Amino acid sequence: MERLQKILAACGVASRRGSEKLILEGRVKVNGNIAQLGQSARLGVDLITVDDTKLDEKNEHVYLMLNKPCGYLTTKRDERGRNTVMELVAGVSVNVFPVGRLDKDTEGLLLFTNDGDFANIVMHPSFNKKKTYEVEVSGDVCDAVHLMKEPVKIDDYTVHAQKAELIKITADGGVMQITVIEGRNRQIRKMCSVCGVSVKSLKRISVGDLELGNLKPGKWRYLTKKEVFSFG
Repeated sequence: MERLQKILAACGVASRRGSEKLILEGRVKVNGNIAQLGQSARLGVDLITVDDTKLDEKNEHVYLMLNKPCGYLTTKRDERGRNTVMELVAGVSVNVFPVGRLDKDTEGLLLFTNDGDFANIVMHPSFNKKKTYEVEVSGDVCDAVHLMKEPVKIDDYTVHAQKAELIKITADGGVMQITVIEGRNRQIRKMCSVCGVSVKSLKRISVGDLELGNLKPGKWRYLTKKEVFSFG
């Protein structure tokens, strides 16, 4: 017997956190009954369905990276019919899910997999996987770079940049590289706002030791074994 969210993640439905959300939304059933969060089941013995579709046995693990363009939601489906990142990886032969999120107006490196344990390692802050962003801002960028290195209060929690560097000065602001570990919702944008600058463009350029490189916007590629192993 295993927890449902672990089974769903192992089968490539979503990350464990995403699987918990599916269960809470009532989209998961076990033997015809709507599942409850915390419930356990046996894959191959119990009939497990998601959106009334039978759960498949675990596929071979797949790992890939996408250079996400602006204008796409990081979700597997959108009830309002908006563009999602799944359209950009439609050529992948197995069912994968996005690891973490980039908001609609953020571009750059986005990972996909059907390996729930890998997704947890990438996303959970306890594993200290750094994420680096290139952000163009308007305002006093020099002061912002300094403030980013100090604890910053956002909503009801405190964060700080692991690293903040000024890349160049522009007519109305500049470009920074900011590295964080927490990866909270819209964290970079909120940090910039608190530090007195406005985001003009935002791109994630690396996760852990994996760099976006010269992958073109809207394109994806499989990770090498070495790249997968670099996440531990």
